[in-house]
Amino acid sequence: MLLEKLNWRYATKKMDPARKVPQEKVDRIIEAARLAPTSSGLQPFEVLVITNPELKEKIRAVAWNQAQVTDSSHLLVFAAWDNYTAERINRMFDLVNEERGFTSEGWEAYRQKLLETYVPRSAEINFEHAARQAYIGFGLALTAAAFEEVDATPMEGFDAAALDEILGLREKGLRSVTIMPIGYRDAANDWLVNLKKVRRDRKNFVTEIA
Repeated sequence: MLLEKLNWRYATKKMDPARKVPQEKVDRIIEAARLAPTSSGLQPFEVLVITNPELKEKIRAVAWNQAQVTDSSHLLVFAAWDNYTAERINRMFDLVNEERGFTSEGWEAYRQKLLETYVPRSAEINFEHAARQAYIGFGLALTAAAFEEVDATPMEGFDAAALDEILGLREKGLRSVTIMPIGYRDAANDWLVNLKKVRRDRKNFVTEIA
């Protein structure tokens, strides 16, 4: 079932602006991103869900004028922490302790290990690490969209600094990583919709080591 949906999906080039994704589907797509595994469970990224037409127009202007940005039902922006700080690390460890109702010596030792390792590193190294975690959530959201038969377009083609400014991300300690317009394909006007999906075959993609 899942593989059928992944074969169905493609990077939609033309979306129908008149069709809106039901909120329950949007919620499930976002929930998939929220449930994504992340390194040490820190969950160092956030998702912005944009439906405001004027804001989408501004984003389109810094996203290579790609029409999916404005034609989409919802535009998802994945933004990673700009740095790992002691406050952010401690907040997540404290949340885990609160939710699970107990602490352990090993878990607290692990907290200290992360504080000693992550906090002294450069902000850029930490951002790149956080961005890789954001991509895990991004991939699960893309998969969830396919499962919901909602079209999506993964995009890196945008001016990240300009997008950060438009959304005020730097003031929030975030930096944009990737964006995902979701909606429904305009099959009659999308040149890509009926083209065969092309991927390397298994023998040129997988190496099995026994």
